[in-house]
Amino acid sequence: MRLSADQRSWGLRFIFGLASLLILSPVGATGRDVAIGVFAYQGERAAISDWSPVIAYLNDAVPGHRFRLDNYDVEGLRKAIAEQRVDLVITNPGYYVTMETEFGLSRIATLVSPYAVTATQAIGSAVIVRASRQDLHELSDLAGKRVAAVAPEAFGGYLAAARELLRLGIDPESDIKETVFVGLPMTKIIDAVKHGRVDAGIVRACLLEQMARQGQLKLEDFRVLSPRQEGGLACALSTPLYPDWPIAVTRQTDPALAKAVARALLAMPEGEGKMSWSVPADYQPVHDLYRDLRIGPYAYLREITPEGLVRRFWPWLLGALALLMAWIIHTVRVEHLVHRRTAELRDSLHARELAEARMRESQEQMEHLSRLSVLGELSGNLAHEINQPLATIGNYARSVLLRQSGGNLTPAALTEACTEIVNESERAGGIVQRIRHFVRKRAALREPTDLVAIAEEARRLILGMLDRPPGITIDNKLTGACQALADGPQIQQVLLNLIKNALDASRDLPAERRGIQIIIETAEPRLLVHVIDRGIGLNAAQQTHLFEPFFTTKPDGLGLGLPICKTIIEAHGGRLWAAPNADGPGMRFSFSLPCHDQSA
Repeated sequence: MRLSADQRSWGLRFIFGLASLLILSPVGATGRDVAIGVFAYQGERAAISDWSPVIAYLNDAVPGHRFRLDNYDVEGLRKAIAEQRVDLVITNPGYYVTMETEFGLSRIATLVSPYAVTATQAIGSAVIVRASRQDLHELSDLAGKRVAAVAPEAFGGYLAAARELLRLGIDPESDIKETVFVGLPMTKIIDAVKHGRVDAGIVRACLLEQMARQGQLKLEDFRVLSPRQEGGLACALSTPLYPDWPIAVTRQTDPALAKAVARALLAMPEGEGKMSWSVPADYQPVHDLYRDLRIGPYAYLREITPEGLVRRFWPWLLGALALLMAWIIHTVRVEHLVHRRTAELRDSLHARELAEARMRESQEQMEHLSRLSVLGELSGNLAHEINQPLATIGNYARSVLLRQSGGNLTPAALTEACTEIVNESERAGGIVQRIRHFVRKRAALREPTDLVAIAEEARRLILGMLDRPPGITIDNKLTGACQALADGPQIQQVLLNLIKNALDASRDLPAERRGIQIIIETAEPRLLVHVIDRGIGLNAAQQTHLFEPFFTTKPDGLGLGLPICKTIIEAHGGRLWAAPNADGPGMRFSFSLPCHDQSA
């Protein structure tokens, strides 16, 4: 019968291992036996072949002891440790952290495999698919797919990849359609992927590359999902790398023996393709993996029941219950106080709103009275101004009647008379319309306002009410697209008050001092309006009380005009002030308004 290549290879390894034990073991030497329990995941022959050089080296490097190799499966190794039949243990990192918790194992060295980068970066997984599968590129694409793996407890053959799936939000137990555990050797997984019996397979790192170098497969036929490079390892990975196999001592191991073994292993010579040992690696990443998957020493995390919680954590639960009751009582009390305070604030807010409404109503009433006051003070001139178009209308009407009675009323004369009557009536109507618009009560409305147009309207209104009006000039120095965001009639009321005060200040003065100048300019970010007169001016004491209610310098004044103007301007976010002219007699009243940029 012809043996296959694999069978011949295993046979040679087994014979070599037995020969090493027979030749290098000091059978005739005296000393106690030291049992090293090894997790033989590939069977006894492979374990003997892999670990016999280590046993032979220890028998030579640690005199006075006879080291022997005991091969176990997982349950057998656990039972041997529990029955104290082994002194040292060599196993994979997953089973180590489990037995460390269960039996108190202590690692003394970590293996450095020939294909590994370092002792801490040695074991990982590659999740492979056929290269023709264009629907699978990332680990997250495995949801709802069939996956092949070695076994549920296989570290590089399943657990490392399962943790990465869990990190991506894919539960390997529920989101994967089916996980098919095929056992060893891992070539079964590659075969299942190649022939489409599964969608993907989980193999240990570098297996594909090793088999490709041996001519057993073509790398281009397969693709690794979510490929990554770790620590300079020249293999495609789907997971991080974890520490290599440790060698550990049990609780009953003689500390002197443990020290001697550790010293010998760390001094084990390195060579091409040979294993060596390093100081114990940090296995916290393996603990984190088991905790995330809730297996091994952390399996209790998935087996928690209400009864178990009560038994294990009853003091904490009792304290939490007390805190919860205190929190509930505090919350009820705070809620009651909040409701009471809310009711008080609601009542206070309602009272404030009523007060503000009354204040706004009073403010509007005062503004209306101020406009009526201006109109009343100018009523004499207003009557004279309206009488002029009325007199003209009467004269033309009588002229038409006289010509008609004399028989000399021509069509041209009639047309001329009617035209003048219409013009004068429209003039009178315009005066009345402007007055009605000025004095009517209305709600304030803020909108972009043209201050030049408002000033021109105020000038026409004043000139229309006066018999012999002085010169009122408007100097527009505005630049840019800035306008005031204001209530136009209110700003017009301020201008009328300031113009009327300027008129009163120069009423009995010569004509050259009765002129009034209005300057409108920009002083970013504000607009400025100045009303300048050449009148009698004000002394320092009068200027101090100028904007106080009921203070007036006029015999028949009420002292409300300037305070109302100040209130209007400040409500618009501006300021009203007065100062003597710097270049002559008279006063300069100025107010500012915030700039509103229409281009914004």
